[in-house]
Amino acid sequence: MIDYSKVLSKTVVDTPKSGIRKFFDLMSTMNDVVGLTVGEPDFQTPWHIREAGIESLERGKTYYTANAGLMTLRSEINNYMTRRFNVSYSPEKEVIVTVGGSEAIDIAFRSIIEPGDEVIVPTPSFVCYAPLARMAGAKPVILETKFEDGFKINPEALKAAITDKTKLLVLPYPNNPTGAIMTREELEDIAEILRDTNIIVLSDEIYAELTYTGNHCSIASIDGMWERTIVASGFSKAYAMTGWRLGYICAPAPLAEQMLKIHQYGIMSSPTTSQFAAIEALKNGDEDIAMMREEYNRRRRYIYNGLKSIGIESFEPEGAFYIFPKIGDFGMSGEDFCNKLLYDYKCAIVPGGAFGAGGEGFARISYAYSIKHITQALERIEACVKSL
Repeated sequence: MIDYSKVLSKTVVDTPKSGIRKFFDLMSTMNDVVGLTVGEPDFQTPWHIREAGIESLERGKTYYTANAGLMTLRSEINNYMTRRFNVSYSPEKEVIVTVGGSEAIDIAFRSIIEPGDEVIVPTPSFVCYAPLARMAGAKPVILETKFEDGFKINPEALKAAITDKTKLLVLPYPNNPTGAIMTREELEDIAEILRDTNIIVLSDEIYAELTYTGNHCSIASIDGMWERTIVASGFSKAYAMTGWRLGYICAPAPLAEQMLKIHQYGIMSSPTTSQFAAIEALKNGDEDIAMMREEYNRRRRYIYNGLKSIGIESFEPEGAFYIFPKIGDFGMSGEDFCNKLLYDYKCAIVPGGAFGAGGEGFARISYAYSIKHITQALERIEACVKSL
């Protein structure tokens, strides 16, 4: 009989499952649960984008594309980055179309990291960064951000975290789960620390279009940072295209060339139908983005004020579609509060501890849901709080 403990990768075995999925999976086994757990737009992909995908199938465009993606799509990605964020890339050498933003992050790690390198990961942040860094052989160095600092990177704390082994800084803004953003002025402070180093920045900009207090600034647009920045993004959030599984990397050619090797061997090419749909999204999707962003902004204000009226203090989100309320004031761990809310009041949210250091005492609530759905959830959260 085979002993699987002698076969499986210890690194993978020791990697915990996602705390987000835990509560989602629990919720799926229960009836009448109002869930605010998943960061998935409740909009359908706009029709003209779906139509472009359908048309590609009707015309028999079901072949492999170039490894890096359709050249038309790569050109449109560059056009988009130039007009929206003032950064430009060579479609031929500096843009790679990936299977979602998740693959973009993974190949960025694996193309740069050597065993023993250190990757600075600000937390609270999305659950994938530290596990993927470990799987690539790196040591994640956790940089805890604070409520009182707006969950932004503190420059002095960043300086203190850098060692001669630091290879990469993850820059996860707009932030999941906190909704924090970083302004150009704040990014300038980060850039000042990094300009004279060989540290690469992985800027996860999947929520770049979902900012509510001003336009998103990419650190790649700041003087001296383009050459040391990998931008990872995709179509899931801005265009409500989660199931199309399409993302992209923009990076200087010496970095992109190595990432493309991993993509070639591991993936070959991204889904062709999705690529044709994405071309249409980039060409004609600005109005869709504006409409969805305005609706998220309405929900953002509604849920923030709703939690405040219940007596729950929250960080007021400025980006993405999550709010990060303080639940530690009720004398319970985040896990216990969320369990009570789920089992006793049939409402599912995610404990902040799932997102790393600094998340304990908070919870993540997604407002990528209708006002009616959010209203039901707020009623159940209020009943739970009154019982404590």
